[in-house]
Amino acid sequence: MVKKKKIEKEMIKEVIDSVLAEDKVLVFENIDQVYEPGYYGKELENRLELALVEACLLLKKGRIRIMKGTHPMKFKELYEHACSFDKRFPERFRVYEDLRERGLLVRTGYKFGCDFRVYERGVQLKKGPKAAKEHTKWVVFCVPEDYTCSFQELSRAVRLAHNIRARMLWAIVDNEGDCTYLQITRHKP
Repeated sequence: MVKKKKIEKEMIKEVIDSVLAEDKVLVFENIDQVYEPGYYGKELENRLELALVEACLLLKKGRIRIMKGTHPMKFKELYEHACSFDKRFPERFRVYEDLRERGLLVRTGYKFGCDFRVYERGVQLKKGPKAAKEHTKWVVFCVPEDYTCSFQELSRAVRLAHNIRARMLWAIVDNEGDCTYLQITRHKP
């Protein structure tokens, strides 16, 4: 009985076609099947734009197929392509994957000056006025374990988080790919 349910569930799962466009992946059909289950990508008029970190995870999970010309890309090929655009991609991808595995809603944070914005479990994204719980809970900066920074850089990161009423997380990725999160807060005397 269990095997039959598992087979039926796998048959329902549809792999959505997408196209590589330099530093993003575009989905033109069945957009809701990619966006809705976890709020992946950015919905535009006629397409869904996925950041490379989102596309890598969806490709790894078998949720999308990325066409590069006439052939579908393999995960390793997309990962290497992403690394050619971003030298920090290995850390970013590992943190993104870890946060998603923890059941958190994760969005890119590039326009906010961080790697990711993370919401509490159960938050539904919406436009317009939001309740306090619906705002970004953490802004995340991804770094390798041997990373060093100045106090000014650390201060800017904490101020950024404070300005959007979030907490700052420093996501440290060690050489084995494990993630450790340090929360750094601002205290007024």
